[in-house]
Amino acid sequence: MDESVSPTNARQRVLDTIDRTEPDRIPIDYWAVDSVTERLIQHFGVADRESLLQRLEVDLRYVMGPSFAGQQFHVHQDGLVEDHWGVLRRPMTVDGADRSGRDWSWTYKHLHRAPLANLCTIQDIERYEHWPNADQWDYGNVRSECLRARESGCAVVNGGDRLDRTAQLKPAMYLRSAERFMEDLVVHPHIADCIIEHIASYYLEYNERVFEAADGTIDVFFMGDDMGTQHGPWVSVQMYRRFFKNNLRRYIDLAHRHGIKTMYHSCGNVLDLIPEFIDCGLDVLQSLQPSAMDLGRLKREYGRHLAFQGGIDIQDILPNAEPRRVAQEVRNRARTLGPGGGYIFGTAHNLLPDVPTENIVALFESYLDYGRYELSPS
Repeated sequence: MDESVSPTNARQRVLDTIDRTEPDRIPIDYWAVDSVTERLIQHFGVADRESLLQRLEVDLRYVMGPSFAGQQFHVHQDGLVEDHWGVLRRPMTVDGADRSGRDWSWTYKHLHRAPLANLCTIQDIERYEHWPNADQWDYGNVRSECLRARESGCAVVNGGDRLDRTAQLKPAMYLRSAERFMEDLVVHPHIADCIIEHIASYYLEYNERVFEAADGTIDVFFMGDDMGTQHGPWVSVQMYRRFFKNNLRRYIDLAHRHGIKTMYHSCGNVLDLIPEFIDCGLDVLQSLQPSAMDLGRLKREYGRHLAFQGGIDIQDILPNAEPRRVAQEVRNRARTLGPGGGYIFGTAHNLLPDVPTENIVALFESYLDYGRYELSPS
């Protein structure tokens, strides 16, 4: 470590950054699929995921909570996976070769059947037998999991399992199908309201139980809802206000009542919706997609009110560029988003298996090279 820079506790580094002040350096986050994590553990010769995060000087630790302690997904004989919403997914595998010729493969769960897609009335939707209930989960491990994460000295982020992360639009699309739910918003708003209210009521009760069980050991509450496409939001600002804004405010208010900061993930271009997020009290907008939004404009217009995480391109730069170009991407993000605090280094989504190891190494080395703030003389 540079002797001219005073060391800062990682947790405090993150909290100071969210409060839009400059700590010793820009905090570092880590998002990757399991196969990439396993590859990096082997590359660095470390024992496990935690050792890897320490090696990379990552400042945040994500805890899953009751999502992994309670209900288990049901695997059917034909390989379909059914979650606790009754949504069916089929494992799908894609493969290829990276820039250096290394073969890679990745398996994910693709939506197979949206169980509400063919229902026509509110009565049918109300009678749906798989609406989840907060009583389904065991919250007994939440505090101990958070305390283990706190031992790292890092900020503790609670976000649940990826397929049960607090949201509105995404679960509605999983349940109803994207096409039918978009139609509902325009043609059958009473059906859209019914589905959203079931989703929001569940998450509000579920998260109240999580926060109470954590008893002050969670620093950041992480939600995830892909409100943007590559070119703009899924819905207009007026439609967002009509259907989604109030529940986002309820989610945020719940976390704030427990003294927890809030972080909200959305892929795509959500510039038009950011004033709505700010009005709801959001603290951090997470994993900015640089090919979809003008990040300079984002910082100029909203950096006084909101912190940001992400912005490192995974669509082209990380899988296809040379390591020196990766370093340039990091430097550009630090210069654009870092001044005044309010920025956490991170990729625009998970590191996928198509990213060469040397580019990931360059990424994390560059975080440390370009993320240092110059401290004022004492």
